[in-house]
Amino acid sequence: MLRTLLFLVTFTGVLAACQDSVSRNQDARILAIGDSLLSWNSALGSSIPDVIEKELGQPVVDRSFGGAWMLTRDEGDEGRGLNVPYQYEPGNWDWVVVNGGGNDLLFGCGCGRCGTVMNRLISEDGESGQIPDLIRRIRGEGARVIYPGYLRSPNLLTPIEHCKNDGDELEARIARFAETDAGVFYISMQDIVPPGGLTYFAPDLIHPSRKTSRKVGERLASAIRQLDARP
Repeated sequence: MLRTLLFLVTFTGVLAACQDSVSRNQDARILAIGDSLLSWNSALGSSIPDVIEKELGQPVVDRSFGGAWMLTRDEGDEGRGLNVPYQYEPGNWDWVVVNGGGNDLLFGCGCGRCGTVMNRLISEDGESGQIPDLIRRIRGEGARVIYPGYLRSPNLLTPIEHCKNDGDELEARIARFAETDAGVFYISMQDIVPPGGLTYFAPDLIHPSRKTSRKVGERLASAIRQLDARP
């Protein structure tokens, strides 16, 4: 089962890497980096970054792609581009939308006995780990960060529900970290899918359907709009 899922996300990553999603506008102020939660439906022009772009009427540079892990490898590794931190490049960003960690938990430890992987991603107090390191790097260059959580699938037997406990813990730690920085915003997506909401997923029951990407993108665009309006 895990091998099949790994093939799906890796194949998606290859497709995304072949797309011209690196930059459509060098003057863009919004960057998206992460895994297939963000990149899914990009071939149809309806991924989450696509929706944010349409909702705000502003270009979004999308470097996310399927199969991306949050935990990094050595600088010289040929697979370094798959890691979320390597997707980030400095720029005149006002906002960076970041997600990741799900592939590390699903494929790194099978969403079971994930203490070591979890702590490498982010410590229980939210102070250390790959995720805080990446966010601090982004914040140090002036951009604000939005970190959307993953979908849930209540009353459906899916790999997402298998990972629910670890996903809840991961996001609780990210939310804890966000409370320490006024420029970091964790936004939960746990209520997007209603109980039994089969049509909210792609056929693999992992990734968002087009309407779900739209709902998530609209929520993130609304958050950016409201936060930009703050004095």
